[in-house]
Amino acid sequence: MTGAKRGGGGGIAEAAIPVAPLPLSDTDKKVLARLKRIEGQVRGLQRMIEEGRDCHEVLTQFSGVRSALDSAGEVVLEQYASGCRARPGEPVTPSDVVRAVKLLRG
Repeated sequence: MTGAKRGGGGGIAEAAIPVAPLPLSDTDKKVLARLKRIEGQVRGLQRMIEEGRDCHEVLTQFSGVRSALDSAGEVVLEQYASGCRARPGEPVTPSDVVRAVKLLRG
């Protein structure tokens, strides 16, 4: 019995209870639309590199993708700070906000 626990508990593992996702808010839908546009920009960037396009053009596109990601991340951060997605129903503390900003900024 590889990986079995010995003693106590009877060896029965608890099944994970699936959690239904929260319904999408208008903000979530807007962020998803932005991410789909960013996905298109990244595909365009890949094509530019495959085609051997000018480095300046490629770097300009990189800058646009980065800016778009930052913008989408800021919307998610704002939503988090308002308590919408942090822990629904629980207040968001200042340390929660600082932690979220650090995550966004890398």
